[in-house]
Amino acid sequence: MKLVTRSFCPFAVAAILLVIPVARITFAEESLMSNERLGTISSERYGTTPDGQDVHEYTLTNASDDPLEVRIITLGGTVTSIQAPDRQRQSANVVLGFDNLQDYVTKNPYFGCVTGRYANRIAKGRFTLEGVRYCLDINNEPNSLHGGLVGFDKKVWEATKAEVGAEGVVLGLHYLSLAGEGYEPDLCADGKPGYPGNLDVHVTYTLNNQNQLVVDSVATTDAPTVVNLTNHTYWNLAGEGEGDITDHILRLNADSYTPVDQTLIPTGEIELVDGTPFDFRTPKPIRDDLDSNHPQIAIGRGFDHNWVLARESPDDASLILAATLHEPESGRLLKVWTTEPGIQLYTGNFLDGTLVGPSQRFYQQRSGLALETQHFPDSPNQPGFPSTVLLPGETYETTTIFALSAHRSAPPEP
Repeated sequence: MKLVTRSFCPFAVAAILLVIPVARITFAEESLMSNERLGTISSERYGTTPDGQDVHEYTLTNASDDPLEVRIITLGGTVTSIQAPDRQRQSANVVLGFDNLQDYVTKNPYFGCVTGRYANRIAKGRFTLEGVRYCLDINNEPNSLHGGLVGFDKKVWEATKAEVGAEGVVLGLHYLSLAGEGYEPDLCADGKPGYPGNLDVHVTYTLNNQNQLVVDSVATTDAPTVVNLTNHTYWNLAGEGEGDITDHILRLNADSYTPVDQTLIPTGEIELVDGTPFDFRTPKPIRDDLDSNHPQIAIGRGFDHNWVLARESPDDASLILAATLHEPESGRLLKVWTTEPGIQLYTGNFLDGTLVGPSQRFYQQRSGLALETQHFPDSPNQPGFPSTVLLPGETYETTTIFALSAHRSAPPEP
């Protein structure tokens, strides 16, 4: 079965592009491409990793009436900043992150990055595919999380495209994940080490004049494997470093969720949200149920769960509205569209005040939240969940759109 999680993108239009020619982009210390009607993209050197790889930062700015500025570094394809206007047209950074490469290399709890090969958890770092058992790093005891000790977030991606055109401002990134990645020890006593197959991955960020950041991911493999990619941006629509997110008002387009065990691995059940803290079908402040005595809230120290998006059928991979997040004071509104079957809400439960952001403020618990569009956690071990298997000759495709705006009053319900 061809694993295709994007059937169309209604925002795409034919493009006449202004292009920095690339098979591989060669950098001066700073480069710039601009079109006053469409936006600009510039790059500069951000730093060097401990093993000597140069990391560059791209700044994408659109040309809307209330422009956005998005910064992305090639380490992990990480979104480091999104400057977005509030209802008074005052811009602020609305994502968590750092102001230096060292912290991204050594301290990053997945701020803004591409997570893979497998976003979220795989139970006990083991799965079986076509009769072969594979071993993965245990980096979130007792499970494997977000691709292991050296996942996609810690890889330096190749910039292959930097364009300004009718679709918007475009940054293309590429990484070839070799067979065996995801398992650091040399030997696996009970299986083969690491993810099978060489996985060729392209992630494209497009910032358009509708103030949408479109994230397209495409992957192919030369051997049967599993894949699940997401962007792990932490949002605070009041502004980075501006308190917690508990007064943000959230709506999720989901009638059910996947409950978890004590290690945050899905039990395999799919439960209705009716009458539980997990019912976000009507917008409500996140704080309303954070102190609930519901056992699932206690397990995650808040929300760290996957919701099953309301789709017409299990095979539906159309682009749908998954989440709406509103911050009343600033008026900022985030809408998340996706082709994925699930979305993980993580309310920054394990931020502990030890990390410092660009605002020079410490990130306390709930300083930000993530809305991770995805296939379900532990799907390789859960036959009742949508498959994450990718075979040679198939193409994995997924699209997520983060749409930002600001409102003078509470926005109408969808």
